[in-house]
Order: sequence, then C-alpha cells, then structure tokens
Amino acid sequence: MKPQSPKRTFDSFIRLLYGLVVLLLGLMAYLFFGQIYSPKNAEAQVDSSAVYIQPDSNFTHVWTAPSDWRMMYLSSDQKELVLYGRELIAHTSDYLGPNGSVKAMSNGMNCQNCHVKAGSQPWGNNYFAVESTYPKFRARSGTVENQVKRVNDCFERSLNGEKLDSTSKEMRAILAYIAWLGKDVAKDVKPKGSGIFKLKYLKCASDPGKGKLVYDTQCQSCHQPTGEGVLAEGGKSYTYPPLWGIHSYNQGAGLFRISNLAGFVKYNMPLGATYENAQLTDEEAWDVAAYINSMPRPSMDLSKDWPKIAKKPFDHPFGPYADNFSEARHKYGPYKK
Repeated sequence: MKPQSPKRTFDSFIRLLYGLVVLLLGLMAYLFFGQIYSPKNAEAQVDSSAVYIQPDSNFTHVWTAPSDWRMMYLSSDQKELVLYGRELIAHTSDYLGPNGSVKAMSNGMNCQNCHVKAGSQPWGNNYFAVESTYPKFRARSGTVENQVKRVNDCFERSLNGEKLDSTSKEMRAILAYIAWLGKDVAKDVKPKGSGIFKLKYLKCASDPGKGKLVYDTQCQSCHQPTGEGVLAEGGKSYTYPPLWGIHSYNQGAGLFRISNLAGFVKYNMPLGATYENAQLTDEEAWDVAAYINSMPRPSMDLSKDWPKIAKKPFDHPFGPYADNFSEARHKYGPYKK
C-alpha cells in the first residue's frame, strides 16, 4: 500500500479537529439553551396577564336586534312604519315633547334615554321580550296589560306626560318597531340580554352619600351638578337627560326602583360603558342609584298601583307593605329574601 503524503495526513487531522469543535459547540449550546427553556423555567416566565379567564356566561351569546338589511322583506308601508317608530323612540321629544312637532305631551326626555340605542342594546333596558311576553298579567296594575298599555305607562311615568292615542300613527309606529325588535323571539321567551341586568344585593344598605361622590366624579360632567341635564341645540330635547327635577322621570317610573336603576347604570353608564366594558363596581352602581333616586322629582298618583300589596317588589319605595319594614329599608336596603 502506498503511504499517505504528509499534506494529506495533515488535512485529515484538520477536518477531524474541526468536526470535534463543531460537536463540542453544539453540545454546549444544547446544554445552555435547554436549561433556559426547561419546563420549570418556562413556567416561571409566563406572563400572568396572559392566563385565560373564563368569560362570564351572563354576557356571552346575548340576544341582538335584527339587522336593518332584513327590512327588505317588509312591505314598503310596514318598513316606513318601523323606521318611524325607531325615530320616535330615539328622538321622542322632537315629535311629542314640550315643543314637539306632532303634539306636546311629555317632559322633553326621549324614550332612548332609558332604552339605550332605541331599545336595542343588550342589558340596556331593551324591548327584545316585549312582543313575546305581552299581553300579560302585571301585579302593578292587577290586570292583564297589552303592548299599548305598556307604552303608555312609559309616557305617563318615565316621560311624566299623558297617554298616546292608541289609534294614532305614532302609537302604531312604536308598536311596529317594538314588534320588529322581537320578531325572532319565541312566544313567552325572555332571551339573554333582555331588559335590565339584575345585580347582586349588597350586604349593607345602598348609600346616597357615597353615591354623590360617584356622581360628582363620573356623572355630573354630562348630567350637570344639579342633575338638570343638557338641552340639545334648538331646545326640543336633551343631549344628556335630567336625572332629577321637574323635567325628569316621576316617582312611578320603573327606574325609580333602585335595583332597576343600579342594574341600568352598571352596564350603560357613564358614557361609553356597556355590558362588555363596565366602568363602575356593583357597590358604586347601587350607591349612585340611591343618590339619584333620593333627589326631588315629579310625583304621580300611585294609589292604584299594586292592589295586592304582598306583590309589591322588595324595593318599591312607598308603603303600605305586607311586612313590617320601613319605607327607607325597602328603598335603600339591605335586602333579604
């Protein structure tokens, strides 16, 4: 066999040495990076803010209003009526307020002030379940009420006005719009997200004094320090409605019950808050509701409400009651089953 030349032997040695160096570097890299990204260290480096939090089932898969494009299936007359009804809900006072173009019969507020986005916002005191659940018996009147009675209750109480003629175009339009919002809801069903969210009771009474602090920091910039709201240009309606005083809802309104107002405030106020982005705690919502409803407002004759006093809601603020608790306890709590 012919012996290798000295040059070839040297080249083979260099290649072997190079391979050993590469292998050694690879082993060192494995040990170094393997230690950094070991399961133990990986757990230590997880950002706690990235941990998945199960969403509250109360606020997932809520019912939503039908899309406008579906109005293409309505007749032209019916579509016109539905759109007019939505306009009346959104800008009630322009048509039926103190300087309304149709009739002067309400206090200047709009239905939309209490029924967010013209009654189409989930948990915004919407109309989703009205068509499916009316006519129905209501303990407040002690009678079976239809949709006309329900609408007129709002005019007489929340808008501190008078009844709307049941045969008028305006009533027919409002009813058509409410029916449109609930068109896909099965009979006797209240879909998730309808009405107002029911907050858990506080362990203590709601506190108007603490509520004033919440109002001063979160509410008065829109509704003003004296609660009178802000009139829109032209003076026909309010950009921000009055929360008390002679132009606000009266003592017979549903929102004069603190539990209703607290649930409404929690997921709709201050401006920009929704059920997806609440800005107040439950306690703040209860307290500011107590403050708002402790302020003066119009009264109405409630003598015929709740003919069976045992059916009065726990937070109805006026006696007589079937129990021995005071009006203050019923109004502000604390509430027990």
